[in-house]
Amino acid sequence: MFETVRGLVLRQVRYKEADLILTLLTAGHGKMTVKARGALRKSSKTSAASQALCYSEFTLFGNRGRWTANEGSCLEQFLGLREDISQLALGAYFAELLDTVCQEDEPDGPALQLALNALYALSRGIYGPAQVKAVFELRLMCLEGFQPEVDRCGVCGRPDVQGPMFSPASGAVHCRACAVGADGGSVALDGASLAAMRHIVGAEPKKEFSFAMPDQSMERLGRAAELFVRYQLDRSFHSLDYWKSVK
Repeated sequence: MFETVRGLVLRQVRYKEADLILTLLTAGHGKMTVKARGALRKSSKTSAASQALCYSEFTLFGNRGRWTANEGSCLEQFLGLREDISQLALGAYFAELLDTVCQEDEPDGPALQLALNALYALSRGIYGPAQVKAVFELRLMCLEGFQPEVDRCGVCGRPDVQGPMFSPASGAVHCRACAVGADGGSVALDGASLAAMRHIVGAEPKKEFSFAMPDQSMERLGRAAELFVRYQLDRSFHSLDYWKSVK
């Protein structure tokens, strides 16, 4: 069975002498494992398309649940990432996070679109890296069933949260005075960072990155988003540690 798919290359692993095993994120199949036969040869029809963080179109042959790429073409390379080691490292973190939360054989168009939007914004410098990272982390967690509760205090229930705090363990916002009743440690927010969290969770896909805030508020938002990912997934990310070392 032959099928043409478009997908973002999340990961590539060398196999035998000249093959690559690719992890793709596609809209229709979700995450896919694909063998790109001969991709490391200069004459390969899949070489360019098989690069990590390329959005590519592949012609696949499927047999008993296994997929092989016969040919492919790169649709978007996000060249801005490849000109800056820090940007490339952040893109690698996005790919590692997607590889962690997305499932095989489960359609995941929204996650793919979020990834493409984030990489495009990062590559073109439309928004700062800290803003793109925070939006990507929170929005992806929402899409994959980990949506935080940011509309009201998770302890007293009031919508006008007083001295806002965020608990990465429970995924809930709470008033500073309600900290004793909140689960785990909390991260201090302010009005701007809380408003941004609410925007990210509820905005239309095309507007999820569109907001502005002071640097201090961005730092609070970034810390809350990153800790939320770590607590909910209960793991660290090597690519994130590397990005921090080179940014």
